[in-house]
Amino acid sequence: MWLSAVAAVVVLAIAAMAALPRIADTPRIQSLIAGSLSQALARPVRFRSVSVSVLPRPAVRLHGLEVADDPAFGGGPFLRLDDADLRLKLWPLLRGQVEFATLVLNRPTIALIQGHDGRWNFASLGTARETATPTRTHRVGGGGAAPAGLVSRIVVDAGLVTYETRRMGAAPLRQRVENVDLTLSPRPGALSFSGSARVMPGELSVKISEGVLGLSGARTLVDASIRARIELDGQDVQPIVAAVIGGGKPALAGGITGKLAVTGAVGRPRATGEIELRGPAVTWTSPACPPPRRRTLQLSPVKANVSWDDGRLVVQPLVTGIGEGSIATKLSTVPGPPVQAELADLVLKGIPLERVLVDFFCQGYAVAGPLDHTGTLTVSPADPTGTLNGAGQFRVGAGRVVGARALALLGGVVRSGGAGSSVVSSVLPASLFSSPLEFDSIAGTYQIKNGVVTTRDLVYTSRAMKARVAGDYAMATGQLSFDLVLEHGRGVMQAKVTGTAASPSIRVAPSLLHQVEPERVERNLKDLLKKFAR
Repeated sequence: MWLSAVAAVVVLAIAAMAALPRIADTPRIQSLIAGSLSQALARPVRFRSVSVSVLPRPAVRLHGLEVADDPAFGGGPFLRLDDADLRLKLWPLLRGQVEFATLVLNRPTIALIQGHDGRWNFASLGTARETATPTRTHRVGGGGAAPAGLVSRIVVDAGLVTYETRRMGAAPLRQRVENVDLTLSPRPGALSFSGSARVMPGELSVKISEGVLGLSGARTLVDASIRARIELDGQDVQPIVAAVIGGGKPALAGGITGKLAVTGAVGRPRATGEIELRGPAVTWTSPACPPPRRRTLQLSPVKANVSWDDGRLVVQPLVTGIGEGSIATKLSTVPGPPVQAELADLVLKGIPLERVLVDFFCQGYAVAGPLDHTGTLTVSPADPTGTLNGAGQFRVGAGRVVGARALALLGGVVRSGGAGSSVVSSVLPASLFSSPLEFDSIAGTYQIKNGVVTTRDLVYTSRAMKARVAGDYAMATGQLSFDLVLEHGRGVMQAKVTGTAASPSIRVAPSLLHQVEPERVERNLKDLLKKFAR
């Protein structure tokens, strides 16, 4: 008995498969699909041709599918792909009806564009849809009506999403998301989704789960509410950071993992969670360094809470370190252009300056010692020397002058025994040159406005002397103007330093030079300061 029933079902299935090309009449199917998609998306939809396949499962295949873009963003397609499969439900097919179960988009390319006014090209998608109406399946044949819904599930297979942000007066920012695998399931008033993707450049793996789009009451897709969980895993963040701030600058590298909860609306999503940077490092290439010119400054691992809201990223607290020293701050960014970064409550304790100034930046006139600092800085990574602003106070503990060029210069002055040494020594005591490299501290406060550093109370203290500095220094041009006061065992010497760091001009107060020729003192001090100021 049951064998007869099974046989009957098999016969019906074979008959339905054989009749499928006739039931799914190609012109009717083409008209139905094009009209339904165009109505649902509120965009023109076209495809080159339609074919019907029976195996491995009954499906209607669309060839050369394109969905038009918003005309305000250009004439290119919003979505295009070679093939899309509309899979059919088997049981309705046995009754002579065609019902679509799943739409499979094979390797689609989707172009997302954000204009300089912040508007997205997908904002007008689906503006004519009735979002509160439950999705129903299409039926063709057997006298079935054609209701509003088309499919019960959409699958994106190995998709490519290109992302472009157009910025007023600047080159567009472009990225892409590859290997997008996504499953979307319509339900009354909402759309659930899950999947995975890879962000390029950077090989950042993204896993999406528990995703829901709330369509009920939303006028457009941009207004739809969103909820999802995202997991991040990447081997190196350097390409992503370089794409945002531009290449050729100090670059941040390191692996990343993170878990984020996404809420808000599609047009203005919010995300909160935790991220961890594994083996973070800053890389820098400088012609001042001997080979290898590309240097790396290793940082301590970073684990921080992050939030993203309306293009603003906040990392708090951001804690890392260099060697035995520690760095703590609150990092926040403001979308550009240009992108602005703020380091609030920046606290450094015991940062080994030799690693930073000598090993990393290769400064020939660097100092070594532990740096303590408190303050706040803001900067645009695209132009750090011209956009740096902030204020703070710092202290370098007991240390030495360690730059190779400074050592060679001071050693030459001490050994020369020539006019320069004798003239300077007549004003400054010999103890300054017997041990010129060691100091007890360098401390002061500062303000920075658009890359111009101002200090009124910088004090260099050693056993032999105390130097006080007050003035300005422009980081981008090297222009400087400051007053220098040297206090030592024989009295006080004052000088005014102007010009540039590469070519300073020094004027010594003549009333303090006694019997010494001021021109000779200025000439030798100029040479000394010129070397240290580079």
